[in-house]
Amino acid sequence: MSDKEVKSNLNVDKDKDVGGVSGEQAAEAQAVAADTAKADAEMAKLTADLEELRQTLLRRQADFENYRKRVEKERFEDSRRATARVIEGLIPVIDGFEHALAAHREAEYENYRKGFELIYKQLLDSVTKLGVERIDPLGKSFDPHLHQAVDRAETSDHKDGTILQVFQPGYVFHGRVLRPAMVRVAVHPSPASKEAAN
Repeated sequence: MSDKEVKSNLNVDKDKDVGGVSGEQAAEAQAVAADTAKADAEMAKLTADLEELRQTLLRRQADFENYRKRVEKERFEDSRRATARVIEGLIPVIDGFEHALAAHREAEYENYRKGFELIYKQLLDSVTKLGVERIDPLGKSFDPHLHQAVDRAETSDHKDGTILQVFQPGYVFHGRVLRPAMVRVAVHPSPASKEAAN
């Protein structure tokens, strides 16, 4: 072989090496680009999954907060209902005290009377602290939500519907009527009743 042929073969081999290295770099660059694209896709999927988990967590926290508030409200209402039942049981005791205090006004019962008055006052104070309001509507207008008319009295001296007498006081507990007040209500005489009287 001549020197020319050897140099020519060397140049071809050098070109092959240079081209081979370039081909390897291109393949490597394509592999890196493919890996980067794959990593970006995985990152986007993980980011979407993370956001979905965050949203789920927020919804669960809101659900739990609503549940906690509902349970708290139910407990509060249950407590009120239980207190109302106890107070309803105490109302006849209060009535008994009032009847006992009204019945014996003689001097020999004075010591007993003072004791009863003290117990009666303590009992009323206790139920008042629990949220009970007493309905004493004497002289007020009749309200069917708070009063129960057990008698009517025809009179022109008072406005129609005015409560003339309270037979039994009523009680309200946080806006709920435990017992309506039993009352006598004034009504104006009707013309028919005037004629019957004559």
